[in-house]
This record gives sequence, C-alpha cells and structure tokens, in this order.
Amino acid sequence: MFINVREKKNFLTWMVNHVSFSRREVFWILNYLSNHEAILKNVHFVEGADQTSRGLQISDLSVAGEPMKLFLKGKVFTDTDQIFHEIRLNRTEPLYVECFFEDAWQTSEYLSILEDNPFATWDSTIAEEETEAIEKYFQAKEQEAQLKMLYAQIDQALEDGNKDAFLKLSDEVNRQILADAQKASNKNGVS
Repeated sequence: MFINVREKKNFLTWMVNHVSFSRREVFWILNYLSNHEAILKNVHFVEGADQTSRGLQISDLSVAGEPMKLFLKGKVFTDTDQIFHEIRLNRTEPLYVECFFEDAWQTSEYLSILEDNPFATWDSTIAEEETEAIEKYFQAKEQEAQLKMLYAQIDQALEDGNKDAFLKLSDEVNRQILADAQKASNKNGVS
C-alpha cells in the first residue's frame, strides 16, 4: 500500500501535538522527519520495526523503557544523537517506524498511515486453527449469501410467473442444502 508523504507528514504533526514523550529529542526527530520530505518518502510506519533491517520504535510516556530505539542490522541504539545522525546520513534508505502510544489502535491518524511490514507479515502471528476458523466463517457467509441470492431469484421467478426459472433455481437451492448437509455429516464422522 502506498502512503503519500503528505499523509505521513500529517500524522507526524498530529503525533507531535497529541502524544507526550519523556525526552524532548523525540519531538526534535519527529519534527525533523516531518520537515524533510526526501527522508519521509522512505519512511514506512509498520508493526514489528525491531524485525526490520533498519527500524525505529518510538514510545510515549505510557510505555516503560527508552522512548526511542533504533534497530540496525541486529544492533539496538538508544542514543538520540546516534539515531538522528543515522537517519540524516542514510536518508535514501528505507526506515521502518513503529509507534507505541496510548489508544494507538483507536487513532485514525495512525491507522491511516500503517503499512504491512515486509520483514514480518501480520498473518505470521495467527495460529493455524484461527486461520482455519476464519476461512470456515467466510465460506459459511459466502454460502449464506448465495442462498439468499437464490431465494431472491426464486421470488422474482414467482412474481414473473416463470415456472422454468423457478424449478431450475429451486433445484439449485436443494443441491446447495444437500451439499452443506453432506459436508456437515462428513465433518462429524457420520456417513
């Protein structure tokens, strides 16, 4: 997903004005990013910045520990001067930024600029059982929608007095219902 520089800049401006940090240097670096579009075009807001080749975690007062951590090729830096110079000197390199602040997942400004982390996909943290349950849910909803559409078409055929369409659609509904019943009995071990 492509997030334009203006949206990133708007988010950083929002963050500077609405989020509190334990060190003023965090504000300085956020303002620096916001005011340098050449750098900002290479900034990507993600989850799991610590899993990237060049990631920056920014934390507000509600999070214990350092307010800013730079992850660079397996090493962690917390000195804001080092972080600033790394960002400034490597402005053409992708920088993956993760923000921790209160109610982040209820903040539209943050959610609108969040991207998938190419180093750690979101679905890698979901258990296989949950994935199967989600797939079954969507299959059930799809079958439900198909039946609903067929019933609507049957109603229309009745209103139009179209006997052939009515019989054809009724047979399709019966086939789907029978197929669903067979799937359910197979799943429960009944033959």
